[in-house]
Amino acid sequence: MSPEEIIVAPIVTEKSNDQLQEGKYTFKVHKKATKVQIAQAVEKLFNVKVLKVNTMHVNGKKKRVGYHVGKTSDWKKAIVTIDTNPSEVTYLAKGGKEVKVSKKYKDSIEEFMGA
Repeated sequence: MSPEEIIVAPIVTEKSNDQLQEGKYTFKVHKKATKVQIAQAVEKLFNVKVLKVNTMHVNGKKKRVGYHVGKTSDWKKAIVTIDTNPSEVTYLAKGGKEVKVSKKYKDSIEEFMGA
């Protein structure tokens, strides 16, 4: 699946807006997407460093129009925690040399509210 297929839409509620200060963003995602796929999709689409992904299945509600009773579809929700203070990563390579990874990450998702 491509990242555009995995991330369906952002979820904007009062609770999700309160969590933005903590670096937590809420998305509606494809039902069969895994946590690893969701993390990779968010990193690729928004150029941020993902620390943690929490997912949950949301059951559809029963709706009624007159005499007819139906059900809305089930969907999957993901709460993605990003690194709000990205820094350079250093590690030891062969021979004991210290190597720095200097990939630039953003500290927030500006497109979240406009999507």
